[in-house]
This record gives sequence, structure tokens and C-alpha cells, in this order.
Amino acid sequence: MTSPLLEATATGATESPRRPLARRAAVLGLGALAVFALAGPLVLADPAAQDLARFLEPPSLSEPLGRDDFGRSVVSRVAHATRLSLVLAALCVATALILGTIAGIASAWFGGWIDAVLRAISEAFVAIPALLVVLLVSALASGGSLWALYLGLALAQWVEYFRVVRARSGLVLGSPAVEAARLFELGPVHVVRRHLLPDLRPMLTTLASLGMVTSILAMSTLGFVKVGLQPPRAELGLMITESFPFYDVAPWMSLAPIVVLFLLTVCFLALRSSEDTP
Repeated sequence: MTSPLLEATATGATESPRRPLARRAAVLGLGALAVFALAGPLVLADPAAQDLARFLEPPSLSEPLGRDDFGRSVVSRVAHATRLSLVLAALCVATALILGTIAGIASAWFGGWIDAVLRAISEAFVAIPALLVVLLVSALASGGSLWALYLGLALAQWVEYFRVVRARSGLVLGSPAVEAARLFELGPVHVVRRHLLPDLRPMLTTLASLGMVTSILAMSTLGFVKVGLQPPRAELGLMITESFPFYDVAPWMSLAPIVVLFLLTVCFLALRSSEDTP
């Protein structure tokens, strides 16, 4: 079965014309969410601070998103949860991108037993559902470890970069330009810097945008089913689950994290679509 990320990358080059407005809107949206995620926790209240006297307090000027069932500030918890999602997703994507790119280039460059071993490892990861990889790694750590979640998400994604980079690098390394560089003995650094990386950059950027969406939604899914990060940590999926018993009397508790997840997904997908166009 073909991976959705690979399908998206393969079809991206044939998508229609540039959509500068969509890209601009995506950048502005992500910028606003990033400012909220980075600056919000610095000025807002402690997300774990409880005030039971303000149980399910409705939105007001002082608390734009009201308070939850423990009297905690919803806007503060959403800001901390958004920062957690963006930072952890970025770390997972960066790790998967670096690991997959190095392994893909090495596989295409050296071939032989190195290529065979790396392909075998990648096929083993492909055979296991990505979410199951995260669950298996998370199961090794108790109490919803942040590092276990990071490691699981990075391991689940690196194979996408490896397969794309290996396939494309094989074509680039066999091109006349690279053959000429080798004849002139310009060295591997020149080949990687002047030929491989410029050719791989658009595909890696597309995969990274999709990887951010995958990581954020995976974290929220695990939190939603309570097998990811644990309370009292502020996490978007966990916040949605905690708000369910009060959805009829305090809808702001669930709407806030849902809207943030929706905006993050739409912005990264719009950014990916605009990057794919010629």
C-alpha cells in the first residue's frame, strides 16, 4: 500500500498554478498561532493553577475562553498546548528529516549491502502502522513521557523521507551533471551541496509540512484516547477529552482546542499545496 505522504509528494508536481493568496494566508495564520503559542505562556496564568470558586466560569474580558471544571484558565491552557504541539512536532519532523535524508543519500550513494540493510529496515517500519510505532515506544515509558512520544513520532516518520530521498537521489547521482563532477574529481561535498540538496529541497519541504500535520494530529489522537501525555499537562487532544462531560454547559472548553487543531491543519496543508505548485 502506498503511503499518503508519498502519494502527495508524487502528485504535487502536477498540481495547478501557484496560489500566492493561499500561501500568504497560511503563513499569516501560522505566524499568528506561533506568536500566540510562544508569547501566550509568558504573559498568561499558570495553566495548572486551580481556582475551584471559578468552576466553569463563562468567557469574559479577563478570561476570553472562560475557565474549566477545575477553575483553570482555558486560554492559558490552549496557549501552552499549542506551544507544546508546535515545538514537539517541529522536533519530530527535524529528527525524521535529518535521519531519513542521510540514510536515503547513503543508500543511493553506496548501494550494495548498505542499501539492502537500509531498505530492509525501512520495509519493517512500513509494515507497522505509524500510530502503532508510537504506541509501542510510549509503552516503554510510564506516565506519558514526553521523550517517548517524541521518539515514537520521529521513528514513525523517518521512513517517508528515506524512501523519497533514496529514489530521487538515485536519479540525480546518475545524471550527466554528477558524472561530470566526478570526472573533475570535485568530491562528494560538491555533489551533495550543488546537485543533491537543491533537487531534494522542494520535496523535503513538502514532506516536512505534511509531517507537521501528522505529528500534531497524532499527538492529539493519543491524548484524546488518554494513552499519550497525561494530566495535568495541557495538550490539545487531552483538553478535548476532558471537556466532553461539560460540552452542553461549557462549550468553550472543547471549541478552543478544536479550532486550534483545525487552523494548524489547514495552514500547514495550504502551505504544502502552494509549495508543490510550479
